[in-house]
Amino acid sequence: MTQSIFDKFQYYANLREDVARLDTNPFNVVVEQVLSETEAIVNGRRTILAGTNNYLGLTFDPRCIAAGRKALEEEGTGTTGSRMANGTYAGHLALERELADFFGLPSSIVFSTGYIANLGILSTIPGPSDVVLLDADSHASIYDGCRLGSAEVIRFRHNDPGDLDKRLKRLGTKAESALIVVEGIYSMIGDQAPLQEIVEVKRRHGAYLLVDEAHSLGVLGEHGRGLVEQAGVQEDVDFIVGTFSKSLGAIGGFCVSKWKELENVRYAMRPYIFTASSSPSIIASTRVALHILREQGAELRKRLWDNAHRLYLGLRELDFKLGPESSPVVAITLGESKEQALEIWHDLLDKGVYVNLVMPPASPGAGCLLRCSLSSAHSAVQIDAIIDAFRSLRNNILES
Repeated sequence: MTQSIFDKFQYYANLREDVARLDTNPFNVVVEQVLSETEAIVNGRRTILAGTNNYLGLTFDPRCIAAGRKALEEEGTGTTGSRMANGTYAGHLALERELADFFGLPSSIVFSTGYIANLGILSTIPGPSDVVLLDADSHASIYDGCRLGSAEVIRFRHNDPGDLDKRLKRLGTKAESALIVVEGIYSMIGDQAPLQEIVEVKRRHGAYLLVDEAHSLGVLGEHGRGLVEQAGVQEDVDFIVGTFSKSLGAIGGFCVSKWKELENVRYAMRPYIFTASSSPSIIASTRVALHILREQGAELRKRLWDNAHRLYLGLRELDFKLGPESSPVVAITLGESKEQALEIWHDLLDKGVYVNLVMPPASPGAGCLLRCSLSSAHSAVQIDAIIDAFRSLRNNILES
């Protein structure tokens, strides 16, 4: 039988067949009309959005919209160039200064997406003679950044400082230039890295540490700087990577560092050098969102965490298998049957609730996930409606 270059995608072909019998594809949901930060029309039905990562609800903030509109009118729709060519506008540099000031660090680089931020940093800073030790549940962008680079890559067990310590010991003197990579909040089930313990291991071996705060920026810490701030370990963290597409309600990414040498890395990062820069309107809205985070973050975080606790406790009372702690990311673990997972996800959508359906290999284990991500803009009534929708499907979920 003749082999095809497409044979390797048979799993996805089978998945498409399973999805075809539904009137909505869970991996390509079409939002027909956006009504607010928390509601949209999907399949002609008013739907609560419980899977958007819009943690602080800033996507419709009139101040962000006004700043984006002004930049659009004054600077056009895009830069049409990379940061290394004609794509660095005054706004890009201003945002880098403001991010550095927000974190109290000397160095900052802005990228077009959070994904590209990880690609750029992880493919460039660790070289052929270096080692990257990454948490096994790290985001795909972290894995892809390591794959693009030339360093040796070693995985350690998820949230296991002891396993990390063992692997660093085996490296001997190479541990002194090793880079440890963890996340603040892990995006699949919402658990946090044991950062203080990881820092202790890092100190013991003299390694470097990168923390991806994509899902914890604006969510954790007294000032919303993430888990690094909440754990009180900023002096021990070498690089913080994050995104604008969660709490800041836009698109883009960044890296901040206590090392002034980060500026030199800018000239060696292929994903930075050869990617068009963010449009002026995105930069403008992000700058305003960052200002709102600094000025009103405490109030927005309180509302977000009130919603998170309300949903987590409500679903726990229904005996669902949840993550280990309350979080703005609340995920229910299902069984391994993708057919059942598709049906349950679709039934939730029919009841007016959109959540993320996550299947292997994207899910951390063999099971599928129904993943909710909450916003400070959700009302208590909406949270209760989400719980009620899950309650109505309780037997199907527990039997999956």
